This record gives sequence, structure tokens and C-alpha cells, in this order.
Amino acid sequence: MRRAAKIDQNQPDIVEALRKVGASVVSLASIGQGCPDLLACKGDKLWLIEVKGPKGTLTDDQKRFILNWSGTVHIIRTPDEALKLVGEIE
Repeated sequence: MRRAAKIDQNQPDIVEALRKVGASVVSLASIGQGCPDLLACKGDKLWLIEVKGPKGTLTDDQKRFILNWSGTVHIIRTPDEALKLVGEIE
């Protein structure tokens, strides 16, 4: 049986901030293999989000995922960065 995925300490605050402005958020953390932590949606826009702490760096699996993904993966460290991403603040 697979253990629960480790999430960064700031992830709950980022998820809460996104949900407060009407975004739907799903955790993808349990997928592993470099898959980003979150899928967020607001209106007709979708974002793949990799949550990192203040000094966090990408793992080799995450780098490989981003390199092979044809879309954009956003690296977010704070709730304000998440709100900027979805256009709620400048």
C-alpha cells in the first residue's frame, strides 16, 4: 500500500486562498512521478501548480515532468503568488 504523499507546509494555505476566490482545487500529490501537486480551475482556465517552500527545489522527477509536459507548470510558493496566477491580485 502506498503511503500518503508528502505535501509542503504552505500547500493548505495556498489551496485555501484559491478556494476563497472561487477556484476549484484538486490535489494530485498522490500521483507521484513528478506530477505537480495541484490542479486548479477558475472559469474556463486550468493551472497545474507545483507547490514549493521558500527554498524548495524541483526533484529530478519534477524536472523531467515539466520538460516533457506540453503545457505550463507553475511553481508557487505563497498564497499571494497563487492569487496572482489566477488574476485575483496584481
